[in-house]
Amino acid sequence: MYSGNKTERADLAIKEYERLSKNRGTLDSHCEEIAERILPSSKGLFLNQYSPIIAGEKKNQEIFDSSPVIALSRMVAIIDSLISPRNQTWHRLAANSQELERIRSVQMYYEDVNKILFKYRYAAKANFPTQNSLTIESACGFGTGSLFMDQLLGEEGIRYRNIHLGELYLDENHQGQVDKAVRRFPLTARQAMQRWPKTVPESVREAAKNEPEKEFYFLHCVKPRTEGYDPGRKDFKGMIYQSLYVCEQDRSEMDEGGYNVFPYACARINKSHREPYGRAPFMDVLPAIKTLNLQKKVLLKQGHMAVDPIYLMHDDGIMNTFASMPGAMVPGGISKEGRALVQALQPGNVSLGKELMDLEKAAIDDASFVSLFQILIENPQMSATEVLERGKEKGILMAPPIGNLQTEYHGMLIERELDLLSMQGLLPEMPEELREAGGTFRIDYESPLFRSQRSEEGSGAMRTIESMLSVINVTQNPEPLDFLDLDVIVNEIAYIQGVPARFMRSAEAVQQIRAGRAQAQQNQEAIQAAPAAAAMMKVAQGN
Repeated sequence: MYSGNKTERADLAIKEYERLSKNRGTLDSHCEEIAERILPSSKGLFLNQYSPIIAGEKKNQEIFDSSPVIALSRMVAIIDSLISPRNQTWHRLAANSQELERIRSVQMYYEDVNKILFKYRYAAKANFPTQNSLTIESACGFGTGSLFMDQLLGEEGIRYRNIHLGELYLDENHQGQVDKAVRRFPLTARQAMQRWPKTVPESVREAAKNEPEKEFYFLHCVKPRTEGYDPGRKDFKGMIYQSLYVCEQDRSEMDEGGYNVFPYACARINKSHREPYGRAPFMDVLPAIKTLNLQKKVLLKQGHMAVDPIYLMHDDGIMNTFASMPGAMVPGGISKEGRALVQALQPGNVSLGKELMDLEKAAIDDASFVSLFQILIENPQMSATEVLERGKEKGILMAPPIGNLQTEYHGMLIERELDLLSMQGLLPEMPEELREAGGTFRIDYESPLFRSQRSEEGSGAMRTIESMLSVINVTQNPEPLDFLDLDVIVNEIAYIQGVPARFMRSAEAVQQIRAGRAQAQQNQEAIQAAPAAAAMMKVAQGN
């Protein structure tokens, strides 16, 4: 334990933060622009970290059109449902070699581990669904999201927490994997005393007595352990990653620990070369978002003028007052000849402004994948083949950005979850064969995104069946269908379409139905053949 000592490691952690934050100035400015227009709750969290949080503060002054805000929320819902739907098992674990896959004890082990993962991930106190959605929202809006995982305090399980990108600074190793993170976050003196009652520096301890709500800034530095690493040790010195908490104002250590697996699961979309952070789709359409807001601002003025126009009046020195209320009478508004002396000033082409706005909205919907799913809503009467074709198109267009997010984010997520559950003794005993192989595993994704990528198989099968049926109708020869295993095709299409397993009959039940159908057909044939058989018997008896 430490007592708030000022150490060289604390200085190194602070210098690491200063280096990473300095290199991120442009990104923070970029993210702040995005936050102002599509995610106002994050406004000020990138450039004004020292500013106090004001509850209920209005942050949407830059938003004139809410379409981008709605597009972001829909994009988050789409991705969340595609890669981590809450009502189904969206991945499975399996052995990483064909030899181990054939061993039943290994199969049962990974099946049990997979069930345990989902059990603790979706436990009530884990808070995974909400924090996962916030992480995806950050990845969609700012290019990078991060989910921190740790043991549930006071009981078994896992606790998930989304860490806002404004307070998290990342770096990569030589293979492009995130292996270093520095989080800078505020705590009041009272909260710091609750967190580190024995190691807070004297300045924090004094503030807790006199100004308990005074804020101090702390750093959490996680990086590969280079000094003092001993893999044979059972404490944090034997863990791959070093964890160090530092009080920034006093440059002193608060706590040291370690992790076997990197604790921050990072979700990155469209990662750029030599950048540790991702690039969000909304970064690409930020010009369209800015243009849309300006167009809406102008259109509001035009609409106001169209509804409550400016009046042009003849100044003859007589008409001193003018009323524009409904039912009002305006003396002198026309000449003796009936010519209007008052007319409204034309406000401009409102319909053209709306058309220009629609062009920008279309670009935003395309970037957020909303237009892809709108096709199914607008065409609910599509055939099964058309639905599969649409699914194939969506899989092709969405696989690169979202597939990369899923494999990196969920890969880091699952590895950290397994480590936490293992340390708490919540995993079953590993089979001897698997232990000797190092316990390696692979992740087989079964999410809707994965199924949409397999839509090509289903649509190909449907097109083949339709072609064969056309040939059969012409030739009256059913033999072409003999080349297809329809039982396999039906089960695969049902899986691709996301039909729950409980909706499908088992192979045994199908065999019983077919056996009953065959028996009924034999009985019918026997009944139909009975008169002819009886006649033949009479003829035979007569002879």
